[in-house]
Amino acid sequence: MATKNNNLSDYNLESVPNSKGMRFAVIVSEWNNHITDNLFEGVEKTLLNCGVKENDIVRIDVPGSFELVYGAKIASNYNYDAIICLGSVIKGETDHFHYVCNAVSSGIKDLNITLDTPVIFGVLTDNTEEQAINRSGGKHGNKGVEAAITAIKMAHLNN
Repeated sequence: MATKNNNLSDYNLESVPNSKGMRFAVIVSEWNNHITDNLFEGVEKTLLNCGVKENDIVRIDVPGSFELVYGAKIASNYNYDAIICLGSVIKGETDHFHYVCNAVSSGIKDLNITLDTPVIFGVLTDNTEEQAINRSGGKHGNKGVEAAITAIKMAHLNN
């Protein structure tokens, strides 16, 4: 979703399905944690606001965005209603950015094909740190909020 003229944190609570009794795993990259911690905060606040109990939100930290896929695969063994992957990859001077972004997006896609649990892509892939900050609680809102709403809606496909 493009963020131009769009706040990632905007949602209508009345349009979100009831999420009471649902359980969510949130896989969080430790790399760029000043960004990913903000994303997690957006996820957590939104899930709580939508009726999820605090003890039904489990955070699992992994070293970097590349490791989100394996973390989600492991979490899928524990009967969560949805798994949310949060990361931040900021473009540098080498092709590393493209390799990580491609691997993570393909890995999450593959999990969605093979698992019966939805895996949500909440990974920022920005050109600059400023863009990442703007999308993790800054002027464009918080992509974590969007990921949480997506997780709830996708989890309801299985219920």
